[in-house]
Amino acid sequence: MNIMLFHSTYGLRPAVHEAADRLRAAGHQVQVPDLFEGRTFETAEEGMAHQDEIGRDELLKRAVLASAPFSDQGLVYAGLSFGGSVAQHLALADDKARGLLLLHGTADLEEGASVDELPVQLHIADPDPFETHDWLNAWYLRMRRAGADVEIHRYPGAGHLFTDPGLDDYDAEAAERTWKAALGFLDTL
Repeated sequence: MNIMLFHSTYGLRPAVHEAADRLRAAGHQVQVPDLFEGRTFETAEEGMAHQDEIGRDELLKRAVLASAPFSDQGLVYAGLSFGGSVAQHLALADDKARGLLLLHGTADLEEGASVDELPVQLHIADPDPFETHDWLNAWYLRMRRAGADVEIHRYPGAGHLFTDPGLDDYDAEAAERTWKAALGFLDTL
């Protein structure tokens, strides 16, 4: 499977490369574009400020340009937190997308978004400070209405970016459960 994996608001940190290596070890081809052009951040607030400086449209443009050379192959779009929102936007706009793997984050749907049974798997902390229960319920309903085949995995007590061993949010047990389910999901595509 060809996977385009987008980093979190912290930037292209070692945890993103570790995630890509885990996916490669399972036989997948993985691209990890750097939407922040080499910048990484120590806090989510610094990363979000940098995102705001760059702007949503420019970040999506960078993501599209990184994905374009591979999209004819039928990509699985994947992302960590902020990267999940980027992946979601691209997957819903790409009629050749094979799947969408969201770790720690979602995005609002564009008006009139429509897909043909796009397989979607979301892994999310419960509760998550950035993805409230009300938001996730509404997101799920909008994704289903758009035609996506959605499955959600919740991890009670885990921190927001619980798969990143370099952060305080890290939860080894939840991370292992996430990767096991994610690799199983990818095997079905």
